[in-house]
Amino acid sequence: MFFAKAATAAALCVAITFGGSASAQTSNAVKIGLLGDFSSVYSDIGGMGNVEAVKMAIEDMGGTMFGRPIEFIHADVQNKADIAASLARRWYENEGVDMIIDLPTSATALAAMEMSKRFEKIMIVTDAASSDITGKSCSPYTAHWTYDTYSNAHTVGSAIVKNGGDTWFFITADYLFGHSIERDTGEVVKAAGGKVLGSARHPLNNADFSSYLLQAQSSKAKIVGMANGGGDTINTIKQATEFGLVAGGQKLAGIVMFISDIHSLGLKMAKGLIVTEAYYWDLNDRTRAFGNRFFERMKRMPTMNQAATYSAALHYLKAVKAAGSKDTAPVLAKMRETPVRDAFTDNGYLREDGRMVHSMFLFEVKKPEESKAPWDYYKLLAEVPGEQAFRPLKDGNCPLIKTN
Repeated sequence: MFFAKAATAAALCVAITFGGSASAQTSNAVKIGLLGDFSSVYSDIGGMGNVEAVKMAIEDMGGTMFGRPIEFIHADVQNKADIAASLARRWYENEGVDMIIDLPTSATALAAMEMSKRFEKIMIVTDAASSDITGKSCSPYTAHWTYDTYSNAHTVGSAIVKNGGDTWFFITADYLFGHSIERDTGEVVKAAGGKVLGSARHPLNNADFSSYLLQAQSSKAKIVGMANGGGDTINTIKQATEFGLVAGGQKLAGIVMFISDIHSLGLKMAKGLIVTEAYYWDLNDRTRAFGNRFFERMKRMPTMNQAATYSAALHYLKAVKAAGSKDTAPVLAKMRETPVRDAFTDNGYLREDGRMVHSMFLFEVKKPEESKAPWDYYKLLAEVPGEQAFRPLKDGNCPLIKTN
């Protein structure tokens, strides 16, 4: 069964060569592989937008490296850890892939990271969120680029508690990502003097949230924290509105939300939500230039994951060029010593535990009458410096980090 599933995913793999014909491909070419979600709950926040983002990064490097076309392949992992591990192993071992990017869930990321360690090849996680990726499960070959459950919990969670939201109930996706959000946000709430009154766990890609919402309603918690993402978050919000949770005085907290979620919900339903993002297309001239360029290709503005996937692929390729080699050790050294300055962030750097540290932003979703144009969805409340948003290096329990 394991190999049958892997074969199914492999059949969905697509190969692209830049800067020349397919006949120019050789094992010496730089090759990037993307393992993503193209058919399920996270396809909106990553999916084909992540593929396009990598293509943009390759094009910005001229399409070639060391006189050969840069190669790029991608496949759907169906959000299954065994498929992610099988494809990562095959790509690293047999297909000459030098770096794998994306990984839509924490389970797929951790499974593929084991292959990255085994073959000593680079992996950049741009979609999965568990803070364990740079904590107890950290790897010398993995970078975690976009956000994590710690950063979001500490920006959104602390802001809501400070404004009086001191009792919480969580509706949690029942796998590592959801558990990590619940854990990290719960710690923030308790540290601020609040209380967690309970939680209800649902399967990934769930359709009916009625039983979980009834539990949240009966808890009488001031805040219902959505420890889930993508389509699950959208369905939670829509059904919470139908159940009358907000009308009854409870507030929803979207701990991990994306501009694509707001677009799907519409401002009438999403107005007033407090969210944290690592990127918003309308922050400044730099983000607007990338957002508009992405929009021309995809007919929608990029999520933070899609902007981060562009950033990570570009930073990797710049490091390869600077190192004069695609070998793992010199490339990682260049990635760590070079600041991250691009369309995604202008103040990023890669730590030794694999965390790419950068500013996070706290936003409030606009009311419909406040929006002046399509995708004009956010009001900026605060920029949180990376050193405050992300977990301190000494506190992560990463085995790579020696602490006194």
